[in-house]
Amino acid sequence: KPGEQKHPKEPSSLQCMHLAVVACGDRLEETLIMLKSAVLFSNRRLCFHIFAEDSLKPEFEKKLKEWPSSYTKKFESNFYPITFSVGNAQEWKKLFKPCAAQRLFLPVILKDVDSLLYVDTDVLFLRPIDDIWHLLKEFNSTQLAAMAPEHEIPKIGWYSRFARHPYYGTTGLNSGVMLMNLTRIRSTQFKNSLIPGGLTWEEMLYPLYQKYKNYITWGDQDLLNIIFYFNPAECLYVFPCQWNYRPDHCMYGSNCRGAEQDGVSILHGNRGVYHDDKQPTFRALYEVIRDFPFEDNLFQSLYYPLQSKFLDTVHTLCGRIPQVFLKQIEKTMKKVYENRVIVYLGANHRY
Repeated sequence: KPGEQKHPKEPSSLQCMHLAVVACGDRLEETLIMLKSAVLFSNRRLCFHIFAEDSLKPEFEKKLKEWPSSYTKKFESNFYPITFSVGNAQEWKKLFKPCAAQRLFLPVILKDVDSLLYVDTDVLFLRPIDDIWHLLKEFNSTQLAAMAPEHEIPKIGWYSRFARHPYYGTTGLNSGVMLMNLTRIRSTQFKNSLIPGGLTWEEMLYPLYQKYKNYITWGDQDLLNIIFYFNPAECLYVFPCQWNYRPDHCMYGSNCRGAEQDGVSILHGNRGVYHDDKQPTFRALYEVIRDFPFEDNLFQSLYYPLQSKFLDTVHTLCGRIPQVFLKQIEKTMKKVYENRVIVYLGANHRY
């Protein structure tokens, strides 16, 4: 009908799975490898929201355009400068690592986005984003974010041993992979330690930072822990460790049961392990996805090199459990292969 389609972009954004990342300093390559892993395996269209320093934007655009069209048609990318809507921008920038606090402001900046998956730059997807996106449907009527615990075992967890501020649960939360219903975050009044009544997300951020800034070590992640300490069950969906699998889950012995059963879904190479020799299993995965030539056969150019690289890591605690790292990626590649065969056969049967 005439005049009905006032927002031509709306259908595409509704079908999109929204993925946000904040990249500053030397994180360009890491971010591109993360985005590559997202595009390699996902089924539905992706909308990337890339928050980056102005100097990085041209390089991001150039590199993304170099990807083959069969992949570039699977996503659209939106770029944003680093901005902080409340408080002192210089203070926010100094919190933990440059720009890390930007993620706290996503609900405020992305006003037209309903739901979003935020990940750190050092994350790799080993299965389709579609699968974590489906977890939004598992939220109850008041839950508005999902994160994984910082640790599985309190006696070796950082928060349970060292934190000097309130934190969620027995081991705290890791915010490197965060699934959010932004609409709910924007409309919720949050309980807090500042005033007896509730505050909106935006009203709460800077006063909360001012109150706890001398006690926090991990910056914005600590602030999120404080927020969900005061708003636990009603606001937070806790997803299992295989959705945010870090060296801590294997370097002291295997302690992520979900990954042992189903394999790692999202790998989080924090502490710089993709770039040093401390955790060769993590580095192997990063390098194989980095070097994968897009149009090649996934098994031949990704899975088999990974298997052979893993043979060199068996002397490490993480390397002793290669099936944990390979299970989900193998399953995903089989599905991709089967889908292609079915599409190919279907196309041939038409003639």
